[in-house]
Amino acid sequence: MGKRLLIVSTLDSSQPFGAFTRPFYLGQYLTKDFDVFQLGLDCSSVKYAPSISIGTRSLKSYIQTIEKCIDEFCPDIVYAQETLPGLAALIALRLRKRRNSSLVLDFHTFSAYEYWMRLFSVANPFKEFVQCVKTYIAQGILIFSGSPIIAAGDSIPKLISQWYGKAPDQIYSIGNGVTEDLLNAESFLSKDPYQAFRPAKIVVLIAPKTFQFPSNDMSVSMTIEIAKHIENYQEKIHFVVIGRDSSDISEPIPSNISFLGFLPKREDFVKHVKYADIALLPFSKQAVAGGARNKALDYFASRKLVVSTPEGLRGLEEFRHLEHLLVTGYSTEEVANTVLDAASNFDKYQSIVDTAYTLITEKYSWNARAHNIAQILMEVNRS
Repeated sequence: MGKRLLIVSTLDSSQPFGAFTRPFYLGQYLTKDFDVFQLGLDCSSVKYAPSISIGTRSLKSYIQTIEKCIDEFCPDIVYAQETLPGLAALIALRLRKRRNSSLVLDFHTFSAYEYWMRLFSVANPFKEFVQCVKTYIAQGILIFSGSPIIAAGDSIPKLISQWYGKAPDQIYSIGNGVTEDLLNAESFLSKDPYQAFRPAKIVVLIAPKTFQFPSNDMSVSMTIEIAKHIENYQEKIHFVVIGRDSSDISEPIPSNISFLGFLPKREDFVKHVKYADIALLPFSKQAVAGGARNKALDYFASRKLVVSTPEGLRGLEEFRHLEHLLVTGYSTEEVANTVLDAASNFDKYQSIVDTAYTLITEKYSWNARAHNIAQILMEVNRS
């Protein structure tokens, strides 16, 4: 029998994107090395292992449910992803005095920094400041607990050192991955869903509504402004936003942009990404777009020509301008002009699309990421 691994996260099957992807896909592949048990908000999509759905973000509920899992499942390792699950797992293990269970933390983002960067660009800065302080304290408790940390990007260890004046003794950078259905383009034979807009190049943005963080809202607003800037070129370029309905938008919508809403079927989502030509990551500095990593990797895996602001690549420093994608400045005009250039010289940039795809296939599959994490978990449990 393998080691017993309890994964605690905010996995929410009703929102199968963003924070869902890391615990779901890692859990799926970690079953090769461990007896896995998943605990999250809504684990109804978890078919590969036993699971419990908590249904609420209450710290008390998380602690009580983890205690129950500790008593019944007796995990050798508790792998807690993000701040709330991490804090709950730390408390539950100490309440149950489980000295034989190793706790490994996973920071998908550095939340205090994200709240701080958005402080002066949101409608209610006081609320944002309160969240900043709360997450700073909570993550600080986890950092100083001495538990090993797996970070979803190289920027997180640097931010921990800057904000807390401490570099954890055991911290490992293991980023997100991509799914096989996006990597295997050859198996995808379906009708082009954008036929009505052709011969225009399709510029796609993935921006579903997400819990608490407004980064996607900011990217939608910026995309609308970009579309307005080059509206005269609608025969050449058409923007498509996945994850939003036009009814969600309060401002005037230009004629060269369409809103598809949320695509609940995975095959529909994959199809609309696959048949796009250019993928957009239009995040301002204030957006602090930790979740953009998922989108960027999906775009690269789908062989899209990616246009991104610097913030859209936070945590993916390995991908570079003119080597893997086109990186712009932060102004609407700069992004719009780069998109126009990409559409006008599409064939010229296919070599960087191929380079990015090669890097993705070699290093960024979820299977490879899970293998790296499995080695860390085994090492931690032996020590």
